[in-house]
Amino acid sequence: MAEQSDLREVDFRLARCRSSVPQARAALRAKLGEWRAGQSIAEDGELVLSELVTNAVRVPVPGDRMVGVRIECRGRGEFLRLEVSDAGAGRPEVQRPGELDKSGRGLLLVKALAHRWGVDERRAGIGKTVWAELLAPGAHPEPAEAQIAAVSVQPGQCVRVWGGWHTVRAVRSERYASGGLAVVIVLSDGGPALRLHAAEPLTVRTAAPTGPVISP
Repeated sequence: MAEQSDLREVDFRLARCRSSVPQARAALRAKLGEWRAGQSIAEDGELVLSELVTNAVRVPVPGDRMVGVRIECRGRGEFLRLEVSDAGAGRPEVQRPGELDKSGRGLLLVKALAHRWGVDERRAGIGKTVWAELLAPGAHPEPAEAQIAAVSVQPGQCVRVWGGWHTVRAVRSERYASGGLAVVIVLSDGGPALRLHAAEPLTVRTAAPTGPVISP
């Protein structure tokens, strides 16, 4: 688990079986209790994670591939991001079940409880990641994310690398020996600088505040 002053993260894997759903709920409950998150976002988070994991364990996948879960929490639960990854093809869609249908309401619940949700392709492997972001009452939304070329990154933005968010302190360009353009991105936390091809995509957002983001 990686932990910063106001950001907490945990990753774990689950077997593709029905018992993984309560296991995921229990893990989330334990972590949010440890991080002292509010009861409202904890309850909603459990419901959303249950639906995402339920869908993931039902997806037909090759071999014995597992389900990946990632939890990201800011402050004491002002912002909660849940990610569930599986190796299955396709993209889940919100269904419109009839009154007598016994299933198909999972993503309707996710859509209703989450501030926003979506589906991304997995960069390191086959399959997809379904994610949902929840806000505590009175909290402002997190800055919007975007994928841009490395050459377009600006100081003050946050880039997602090494499984977490890092604020950009400086950006400079230089030439490869072959003549191509490289971008060097210096991070504020003192970690190693990134040296990337100018066109390589990065996920960025504007720098997040250092404390909890709560409405006045």
